[in-house]
Amino acid sequence: MRVQFFRRLVLSCLLGCAALTAQAQTTWTVGIVPQFPPEQIFRTWSPILNALAALTGERFELRSFSSIPEFETAFLSGEVDLAYMNPYHAVMAYKAAGYVPIIRDGQRRLNGILVVRRDSPITEVRQLDGATIAFPAPNAFGASLYMRALLAKRERIDIVPVYVKTHSNVYRHVLTAQVEAGGGVRRTLERETPRLREQLRVLYQTPDTPPHPLAAHPRVPSAVRSEIQAAFLRLANQPETAALLAAVQIPKPVAASYQDYAALEELGLENFVETPD
Repeated sequence: MRVQFFRRLVLSCLLGCAALTAQAQTTWTVGIVPQFPPEQIFRTWSPILNALAALTGERFELRSFSSIPEFETAFLSGEVDLAYMNPYHAVMAYKAAGYVPIIRDGQRRLNGILVVRRDSPITEVRQLDGATIAFPAPNAFGASLYMRALLAKRERIDIVPVYVKTHSNVYRHVLTAQVEAGGGVRRTLERETPRLREQLRVLYQTPDTPPHPLAAHPRVPSAVRSEIQAAFLRLANQPETAALLAAVQIPKPVAASYQDYAALEELGLENFVETPD
């Protein structure tokens, strides 16, 4: 009887340890706003997530999205644990599911831009009244949402928007004269090849705002959020990993909070937001 008791006790301890190990190995899903093609996102973000895992002991799984509306559906319903999103997405995600920003770049601000071909006869934005303009998606913040609001409310022009999924697609639509202009942000334009950039010209830009944050769903414990913040800061101080942060547009990470983005609620963009079905 005593032997059986000890066997049961050992088995119980082993099962308990296994349960604790499984709990410690929670895999956090990470969604990235698809400004670029999926293969480019996996190429740039996978090394960052591997480095974060090494520093925190947490596990991360990168989720792929074919379009910005698909990404929006995921965070609005709370499907992903962590999400790298545009500034107005941070407002939408906070209100819909309680996501809170935890890290952002502290070096640069975000500017939406409107580009035309360098040889285009268009020299001022009001010449685009009635024009067809390419955007990544309706709610891409600087590249589309804020830009479309400014064109309508400040410049008082009507346009015909077409949505082509990514910033890269926007620039190529302009380059091949499929549209008269296109919306993007300076950072994504700077990541294009010199040959493409030299054939485009920035016609108009939005006022600057805080850049994209990495935000966490409320189910991610505060201790894990703090570990991720600290890990990003450590990566920035290590020469071998600093370049990885630049590749994901967070070259100088700083701790973020919703207060960084709350002022965007005052821009009056509600009438220009398109909620995914």
